[in-house]
Amino acid sequence: MIGKLKGVIDSYGEDSVILDVHGVGYVVHCSARTLQRLPAVGEAAVLSIDTHVREDMIRLYGFRSDAEREWFRLLQTVQGVGAKVALGILSALEPAELASAVGMGDKAAIARAPGVGPKLAARLVAELRDKAPVFGTVDPAVIRLSDAVADRNAPQPVADAVSALVNLGYAQPQASAAIAAALKHAGDEAPAPTLIRLGLRELAR
Repeated sequence: MIGKLKGVIDSYGEDSVILDVHGVGYVVHCSARTLQRLPAVGEAAVLSIDTHVREDMIRLYGFRSDAEREWFRLLQTVQGVGAKVALGILSALEPAELASAVGMGDKAAIARAPGVGPKLAARLVAELRDKAPVFGTVDPAVIRLSDAVADRNAPQPVADAVSALVNLGYAQPQASAAIAAALKHAGDEAPAPTLIRLGLRELAR
């Protein structure tokens, strides 16, 4: 099983690259984001590899980091997500962005990926929220606040502040993140106008 390839870029295809490793050209399928960030033809490159073996073929998928490869594998544990859809999601979102979207329940961000509709985006969030790498880059306070607002268990000033930011055109996950940051500065007893003011300041950064 191939786990990593280090070689020289030989040529690019529509969704793949040929990596020359000591004279052997490996066809490696990549996300659009990975392809855009690889070096020019003739330059050295290193790719983390996920190897898919079938009766009639062996296909290699390449990633710029182990984290991206782990997300590729994790996404395919969800029904309806194959390699093509997983690459599409990773073309639309960085691993850190994907972690934030899943952790905060931002289904709209995931649904922007090619091949992902609202139902599949909801399934991805529901099934992946409790899995290991998801919350690595997400502030736990933001997750708790997002859940509280969604379940209508948040204190009224907090719910009012989030609602006000949403009415101003911000997405619910963005609004929750801003108000969570505002709460750290102002305290749990802060009134809604204070939270809104501080939240807007966070969003303006």
